[in-house]
Amino acid sequence: MNWLGRISVASAAAVVLASTALQGQGSRPAAALPDWSGVWQMQGGTVFDRATIKPPNGTVNTPGAREFPPYNAEWEARYVANLKRVADGSFPDPISTCGTPAGFPRLMNLPDTYEFALTPNAVWILTENGPNTMRIYTDGRKFPPADELWGTYTGASIGHWEGDTLVFTTIALKGSKDGDQILDRTGLILSDAARVTTRMRKADDMTLEAVMTIEDATALTKPWVVTKRYRKMPPDTWVWDYACAENNRNPISPSGRTLTTGPDGKILDKDAR
Repeated sequence: MNWLGRISVASAAAVVLASTALQGQGSRPAAALPDWSGVWQMQGGTVFDRATIKPPNGTVNTPGAREFPPYNAEWEARYVANLKRVADGSFPDPISTCGTPAGFPRLMNLPDTYEFALTPNAVWILTENGPNTMRIYTDGRKFPPADELWGTYTGASIGHWEGDTLVFTTIALKGSKDGDQILDRTGLILSDAARVTTRMRKADDMTLEAVMTIEDATALTKPWVVTKRYRKMPPDTWVWDYACAENNRNPISPSGRTLTTGPDGKILDKDAR
């Protein structure tokens, strides 16, 4: 064998070894991936933490409704201030005006539908409402050095598979600095120190479950665990896109008013009916 052939064989062996190493760290062959195909929709309304909502079964439009994250005193006061603005109808939702993406973890708390693209090296979460895209790398990579990270809407996520459960950690999130990131319309917020570990699996053939453990040394006194579930839609379900520039998220009535709901959950304009 000539020197070129020896180099080729060595290079091929290196590729195989690298691929094997990465697979051992988290990736898996496509044939071994669970089936999350189809279109999914979140169960329940857009209350982020349904386990702590009061009154029970309240919605983000129920007067006085609130959740109870393990906030410290400073961040509890911030949340209470947001609740007061919700009550008087002056609390802005940045995604209502097409100002920002939903971001993570609110990305897991949207109406309309979801799709999940599973590949050997990454998982993609695609939302109809937004639209929003989140990438979770499962190829064995590590997070970049701290000086190469900055706050973004969906942060940086790396994960691995434990059987049929996707386990991923998300860091480098924007948090709520200027009111541009909330978790739901009651005014829930997190800081840019938030770190979220999510365990996502099929609870049954028709249900996906995501259990998020949220740690935030700036805003929380202990980890906050929130569970979201998604139901599989009929096979002929269509997924559409939102073009925010067309303002089709908040259409305008013939009288010139935006067709959204007020704090009492009622349509603000009769033309919306």
